[in-house]
Amino acid sequence: MTKTTRKRTSPPQASAQPAAPRHIAVIGAGIAGIACARTLVQAGHKVTVFEKSRGTGGRMSTRNTEFGGFDHGAQYFTVRDARFEMALATVPGRVRPWSANTVRILDELGRVVAAALPPKEPHWVATPGMNALVRQWAEPLVSAGQLMLQTQVVRIEKDKLHPERWQLQTEGPGADSRVHSGFDDVVLAIPSVQAHALLLSSQQAKPLIAPIASVSVAPCWTLMLAFPQANQPTLSHLGPHWNAARSTHHRIAWLARESSKPGHGPIERWTVQASPDWSVRHLEDDAERVKAKLLRAFTEVTGIRAEPPHAAVHRWRYAQTTKPLGKSHLWDAQSHIGACGDWCIGHRVEDGFISGLEMALAIC
Repeated sequence: MTKTTRKRTSPPQASAQPAAPRHIAVIGAGIAGIACARTLVQAGHKVTVFEKSRGTGGRMSTRNTEFGGFDHGAQYFTVRDARFEMALATVPGRVRPWSANTVRILDELGRVVAAALPPKEPHWVATPGMNALVRQWAEPLVSAGQLMLQTQVVRIEKDKLHPERWQLQTEGPGADSRVHSGFDDVVLAIPSVQAHALLLSSQQAKPLIAPIASVSVAPCWTLMLAFPQANQPTLSHLGPHWNAARSTHHRIAWLARESSKPGHGPIERWTVQASPDWSVRHLEDDAERVKAKLLRAFTEVTGIRAEPPHAAVHRWRYAQTTKPLGKSHLWDAQSHIGACGDWCIGHRVEDGFISGLEMALAIC
């Protein structure tokens, strides 16, 4: 992997004396949460990760279908920090460069007005889907029984038996409620809106509430389309010859041909992401109505009029940071509660990793 010259300033080095082992709860198993948890384990601490979904990855997600996978969250990532580059070196073969052949579309008729230009920095994807990277990094936590999936934390409170520690109230499948206790520290590696709501309802770590509330994150509707008829011997692909596009169409901000990504399968598939403004206006619309509108816009932009055998939409309520926190993490030393995520720095995959890493270093 080629190094780039732009690197973030390294945080202050931890003390040479190792800290006494602590038991830390990490809420959220996206890239920030897993980066934080792995770093803490490597430093000798005990960690339990809670994730409300069925798998790891957060917005580095892949929707698997009979026609292949869709990276319906993060589309690719860049590598600007040497620490992220070192972490990627621990999973050889898992990430590959993507020559997206990206164009820019600036009118409502789908006409390309800016030709494809070489990217300013390499674009990378995980194979066989974006979720594979975080999933592999999480494997040691899974093997050690330190990752609890389908477990949503609904309240943070003082441990009833040890008031100097924390306990978490959780809900699982079938309204299964439990209490997990004995935590020295708690890290919220979840979207800013969810972190704010959890701290507010739990009435804990009040110094963190106002800074988190200052963050703004936009939603995104994502459309996923498959055209297996394009893989017939006489037809290599449908529509345009470009593989990705940034668009100013009033509905669509981004399109990508999934099958152009290395190791992602040959069947013609497209991921279409709506613009933030359009997603806000239609956030609570019926999914079928959203699908019909985005499919119509996809036809306008690409010229593809064939009926897709597979079409589905996904709503991300918290997709892209529009106003970040401005620093890599938050830490309340008095309560021993912290927060991290890409929203602290920006919206890139790498921002999530760096935030989780520096959150762990602050605890260590």
